[in-house]
Amino acid sequence: MEPFKVHILGCGSALPTLRHFPSMQVVECRGKLFMVDCGEGAQLQMRRVGVSFGRMGHIFISHIHGDHCFGLIGMISTFNLLGRTAGLNIFAPKELGPILKQQMQVFCPDLGYEVAFFPVDTTVQQVVFEDRSLTVETIPLDHRLPCCGYLFREKPTKPHIRRDMVDFYGIPVSQLNNIKAGQDYVTPDGDVIDNSRLVLPADPPRSYAYCSDTRYMPKLAARLSGVNTLYHEATYGDDNELLATKYYHSTARQAAKVASDAGVQQLIIGHYSSRYTDENVLLRQALEVFPRTFLAADNKVFDV
Repeated sequence: MEPFKVHILGCGSALPTLRHFPSMQVVECRGKLFMVDCGEGAQLQMRRVGVSFGRMGHIFISHIHGDHCFGLIGMISTFNLLGRTAGLNIFAPKELGPILKQQMQVFCPDLGYEVAFFPVDTTVQQVVFEDRSLTVETIPLDHRLPCCGYLFREKPTKPHIRRDMVDFYGIPVSQLNNIKAGQDYVTPDGDVIDNSRLVLPADPPRSYAYCSDTRYMPKLAARLSGVNTLYHEATYGDDNELLATKYYHSTARQAAKVASDAGVQQLIIGHYSSRYTDENVLLRQALEVFPRTFLAADNKVFDV
């Protein structure tokens, strides 16, 4: 099974701390890299964790609060200094478009590569990116300004060839793609070997959902049903539930409720308020609702 990983580059909230960088992640799927949010310090963190600048072709921004996009123009500039020629695609709420254009005119007037901006509608769940390996969908969220999460879904793969059966029947390499596509194999003597004897089931497609920032949304679980791994903001604990509601954020317990209702396999919580010097208090509250909860941490990697 090919890697499907989430590299946490930062998991803090708006107020800078010495413990966490602001929100930014890299999703690694089938050899491709996708950045989700790009807070201040993104370039430094990519260097620190060994994420390749050259393999980064797509950046997804959830909303235009600074802790989710202040690192973007610096990233674009650094790519240029490194001699990048491949295009860069940026998916974000439409409000970011004119801001980014002006920044690029001032700080990056002579880019040697193309930056394509794709405005996303934060009010609907729809596919905004697709290639042979996966799709990326928007997830409408409830924040103080237009905001969406992103759902990465692998596409189904073909079944695995049984090497023992291939060797036993002496099946030529030229027939393997046909067998993967579901065809039986006919031996030179005319015997028909049923396809089910020649393959093993394909790996089940995996999925990863990124949800930050948002107020608790009871109906969100339906959009995330069956997701393998969910990242959900948990800015506050039970002690600050009123602040969570006021500032359109969630508590750890609310994030766990979404995970439980959606039936996900694992929950990662992050976007911690700077008021918490020990996030284990948030973890304990989430674990009371959803046992497979884990704390995000800068430079930590999760398998989806």
